[in-house]
Amino acid sequence: MKTNFRSAIVLLLVLCLSSIIEAQPKQTASVEGITEYMLDNGLKVLLFPDNSSQTVTVNITYKVGSRHEGYGEKGMAHLLEHLVFKGTPNHPDIPKELTARGARPNGTTWYDRTNYFETFNATEDNIDWALDLEADRMVNSYIAKEDLDSEFSVVRNEFESGENSPMRVLMQKVISAAYLWHNYGQSTIGNKSDIERVPIENLKAFYKKYYRPDNAVLMVTGKFDIEKTLDLIEEKFGGIKNPETSLVDVPTIEPAQDGEKRVELSRVGDLQLVSALFHTPAGSHEDYAPMNIIENVLTDQPSGRLYKALIESKEASSVWSFTPFTKEPGFIYFNVDVPSDKSLETAETTMLNLFDGLRENPITEEELKRAKANISKQMDQILRNSSYLGTYTSEFIGAGDWRLMFIHRDRIESATLEQVNEVLGRYFIKTNRTVGNFIPTKTPMRIEIPHTEGLQELVTNYKGKEALSAGEAFDVSYENIQNALDSGVLSKSKIEYGFIEKDNRGETVNLSFTFRNGGVDDLMNKGKLASYTARMLNKGTTSKSRQDIEDKLSELKSSIYFSGSNGKTTAYISSTKDNLKEALVLMTEMLKNPAFDAEELEKLKTEELASIESNKTEPQFLVQKRLGEINQKYKKGHPLYNMTLEEEVEAVNSITVEAIKAYYDDFYGISNSANLIAIGNIDEEELKTYFDKEFADFTSDLPYSEIKDPYATNKPANEKIITPDKKNAFTLGFLNFEGSEYDKDYAALQVAGSVFGGGFLNSRIATRLRQQDGVSYGAGGGVNVDGDKDDKNSTMYIYAIYAPENEAKVQKGFEEEIARFIKDGITQQELDDAVKGWVQAQSVSRAKDNELSSTINNNLYYDRDMMFQKGIEEQVKSLTVEDVNKAIKTYFKEFKNWTVVNAGDYENFEIKKTDTKKIDD
Repeated sequence: MKTNFRSAIVLLLVLCLSSIIEAQPKQTASVEGITEYMLDNGLKVLLFPDNSSQTVTVNITYKVGSRHEGYGEKGMAHLLEHLVFKGTPNHPDIPKELTARGARPNGTTWYDRTNYFETFNATEDNIDWALDLEADRMVNSYIAKEDLDSEFSVVRNEFESGENSPMRVLMQKVISAAYLWHNYGQSTIGNKSDIERVPIENLKAFYKKYYRPDNAVLMVTGKFDIEKTLDLIEEKFGGIKNPETSLVDVPTIEPAQDGEKRVELSRVGDLQLVSALFHTPAGSHEDYAPMNIIENVLTDQPSGRLYKALIESKEASSVWSFTPFTKEPGFIYFNVDVPSDKSLETAETTMLNLFDGLRENPITEEELKRAKANISKQMDQILRNSSYLGTYTSEFIGAGDWRLMFIHRDRIESATLEQVNEVLGRYFIKTNRTVGNFIPTKTPMRIEIPHTEGLQELVTNYKGKEALSAGEAFDVSYENIQNALDSGVLSKSKIEYGFIEKDNRGETVNLSFTFRNGGVDDLMNKGKLASYTARMLNKGTTSKSRQDIEDKLSELKSSIYFSGSNGKTTAYISSTKDNLKEALVLMTEMLKNPAFDAEELEKLKTEELASIESNKTEPQFLVQKRLGEINQKYKKGHPLYNMTLEEEVEAVNSITVEAIKAYYDDFYGISNSANLIAIGNIDEEELKTYFDKEFADFTSDLPYSEIKDPYATNKPANEKIITPDKKNAFTLGFLNFEGSEYDKDYAALQVAGSVFGGGFLNSRIATRLRQQDGVSYGAGGGVNVDGDKDDKNSTMYIYAIYAPENEAKVQKGFEEEIARFIKDGITQQELDDAVKGWVQAQSVSRAKDNELSSTINNNLYYDRDMMFQKGIEEQVKSLTVEDVNKAIKTYFKEFKNWTVVNAGDYENFEIKKTDTKKIDD
């Protein structure tokens, strides 16, 4: 008996150990730092640790999108994405939880996939919570009738938002016309009638069918412990079972197009548009990468053939394109903006003639090299950003497998000129094109787009390249940042600097260089000169053309941007340790020796004039313009004067090369205010030496003095602007108050603003207008407090996007919620959630180099350090409900005291407001 008992125990232990081993996720692939695991239930898991990040992104991708929708189900995948945020038994208020964690979340739907993600502070508690949330809503989301009743109008509102844009409507009609049967021809946002009439039973069935472990890929990126995270994933997801019915994907095969198609759209608007679409292969097909290269050759600025043919000839104002990375055969789409004083017919003829002549004018070796460098630079920058990589990977998962991301990159790099021109000749034919009417032909040409095959064989043994360096685990506490910060003033150039040397993933560096000159009298009547002077810096130097600059930046895998406003100029560099020196040399040349080419200036002016023209009927643009007019504080010519539309056009037209050169001579150089911020894999002494050497003689005789903009009471108003044929309306309102970041009430106002209008669908405003009334796709508000202790020019704001017929509900919602906020204040639970969310959000912000750089720059400008921010956080943590409610009663005022402007197609609805304006058709 004794021997048998011991044998049984041993056998039992072996069986238990075997069971534990089998339950652990199995590693199935690894490429360049991303490792794939598989759970027994079929869930794929991708882990991508990045020690240099202080955040974690959890992204789950379901391989279901608008492609999978049936008759009467158009928009179902997207509508379901909205409902999955409505809660589960274990997570009944998801927006509230996301806000309390300071998360940066969202969900998106596309042709082949739906994904949900959250980026948050890298703590074990947050990771546990996020994984539990995603596991729970995979199978336990409410998908309730009451939620559908409120949310379908929100989705319809989002649909109508797109209907406001002639560009988006034209694009959808062209794509739809291009497809006979395949669902890629249907908009992901869906059909209005389907959105409104979808039965809840159908939505639940769709959810149960596609939201399952064996149809999902979970990806975790950022700073986390691999083993602990794997254990958590097994704990949260391992017990989820798949439905008994297996998924069978029976794709629709789109027949070859056998003639050019044409679409015409007639709607209110000013800017003319012409577009063209060609059918293309799937993302996994070997022809997709050459097609991506061809797209760059055609539309890149300033080298693109379409850009040169249309923009440089001044026939059009802008050109853009896109080629979705799809699982099944897709398309490439081109859009051309044509100002109303130009010929639409001429622009269309130029575009189509260029397409028709591609066979006789194939891609050149120079064009191939440039396009490959441009695309490689973009992909390289994405692969260095672990937060964005998690969501970017969803596109390739939807197209079949995450490893396609690297395979596509490799195909771009290895593409030959012969291969690219073969693809060009195969797909760029007239009968494969959609731009307009059917045209008979005696000798039809068509291209059969091959369906996706051999995908598993393509990715199974793929190994990829050596992964980028992982970087260091950087402590983002206020004390550590301040201790790591090297700050001071350079001895020769007198530039105030702030450097943080740390090891980033891929040895990335972010640098900003700002100088300020002049005062209010110097800047009178300068209009848009500051902006245009800065925008011209990357358009060529005395020794390099605009194309030379772009080619060099692609070679260096770096970016350089300039901005300018009212005497302030800033240069931004994103680069790597090895390429920073050359990027700095290029930036210096652009800054010191600009060419200010007249032709490039005309392109910029044409582009902005076209943008102004296109905005003349846009509700959001008109609302903001009108708000500036109502509360105009300064006379025309003052640097802070709010221009009218007509004055903006006049200001653009008045800009000349001579005026830009004069502004440059007066305002470019270092006087008494310049800042240099650099974070990442830097050599501090090398940076100091470089800037002292190169900028000691880069001086200006205009000392900087701040343009004062003191607090002034806003003018109460509630006006409306009629925008005919716009299916979406927009309301924006603001209330000025006197206060600064140095005031004792600042901390309380941060929390008040978060509860009132911030958070993720969880504020008083969003809960009322979106969650409760279901009338607005986007609604919220906030509090912006001035950093200047003297001006104290602070503002609180509200906004909503909605269908015009819901205007009365929106007005009532604003009025009642503001009154309730003042009367009742906030609750203890709201305070606890807001404080927790605010603190974590600040930590996430400090973990992002570009946001940390901005904080350091402001601290240098206002002569303070990170302990200032820490002090505010301590004040936030110590707040009581009484503190916040006292601040609310002090600063918030009833709705009638706000400046509010509404714009939409209100003509068919009764609106009882103080004033009405109507835009010209």
